Amino acid sequence: MDGAQPLVIERPALDRLITVLRDRGFAVMGPTVRSGAVVIDELRSGADLPAGWTDAQEAGTYRLTPSGHDAVFAHNAGPQSFKQVLFPPALTVWRGRRRDDGRVEADPPEDPPPLALLGVRSCDLHAIAIQDRVFLHDRFEEPDYATRRRGAFLVAVNCATAGGTCFCVSMGTGPRATAGYDLALTELTTGGPHRFLLEIGSARGAEVAAELAPRPAPQADEALAAEVVARTAAAMGRELDTDGIKDLLYANAEHPRWDDAAERCLTCGNCTMVCPTCFCSTVEEVTDLAGADARRTREWDSCFTLGHSHLQGGSVRASGRARYRQWMTHKLGSWIDQFGTSGCVGCGRCITWCPTAIDITEEAAAIRATDLRDLAAEGPADAHHR
Repeated sequence: MDGAQPLVIERPALDRLITVLRDRGFAVMGPTVRSGAVVIDELRSGADLPAGWTDAQEAGTYRLTPSGHDAVFAHNAGPQSFKQVLFPPALTVWRGRRRDDGRVEADPPEDPPPLALLGVRSCDLHAIAIQDRVFLHDRFEEPDYATRRRGAFLVAVNCATAGGTCFCVSMGTGPRATAGYDLALTELTTGGPHRFLLEIGSARGAEVAAELAPRPAPQADEALAAEVVARTAAAMGRELDTDGIKDLLYANAEHPRWDDAAERCLTCGNCTMVCPTCFCSTVEEVTDLAGADARRTREWDSCFTLGHSHLQGGSVRASGRARYRQWMTHKLGSWIDQFGTSGCVGCGRCITWCPTAIDITEEAAAIRATDLRDLAAEGPADAHHR
């Protein structure tokens, strides 16, 4: 909340926060360690948090390692984002069965419990805002998303370390959370005991904070928190020049770099699965062999699949080149035309989790360095000598 005095809570109060939220009826979703990665799952106590762990990320590389200290949020963006909580990968839309008397009996819809999201990074706050724009503020409202999103309690965390593939500074989406949260935390492990600077973003955030035994933040802690964010911003593992990027990509639809990317791209769709803003889905309908039980599910889809653009007569984008170009141009370009914002928040997940280490920042830089508009202006002779 504007003008609210920053507070400080001690490390045990973070565990208390989970208890307070659960007591208020929330299912608390946040980071935990499982299968060698930091993933998003339900937190039942502070013991579930990834204290003592950090990660090393590069293109096509992710390693979880002990941090050597007791910081809780020393990790970076993992393979999952809070998209999987608000927009589940698979959702049963309808299920019914034919009774012996011929009548159809349908299961009533299951409403999810109220959600509290703990540990939301600034890039993911921006990603949630983008999905809000798509699912809540467009012509049609997505009912399941609306049920999960409305009333969700968001606890943001300002990043204390930058990942090797992060570029949120380039996108203006981090590393400090500035809006869209109920509470925001900055972890402080120096200059005193392990503690968190606590910022209040809403009235109900203030109500929850009051149960954590906070104290006014001294100026020294405010300064330390600012240093944490500034240090992270200065240590981004990647950068992306966004100046005129929409027009750049539109003008270079036939750039040879797309062929280079296609030679490496497996069209596996990993980049779309880990992206916190991709929203494509499909509907599957399945019946049992007897035709007595049927269900309809909504499942994540990807523009890298042949079926995604399939019309009568075949796929509109049959080649890997066309599909990679579609994804990147939509993410950084045509998304702006559709929704008034970039579809990329600079989290770097698509770089880390690409099995062939394709880097969206590298691809954009390569196209900018050999912009076909510049080559056309130079003329054949100049382009040859270049």
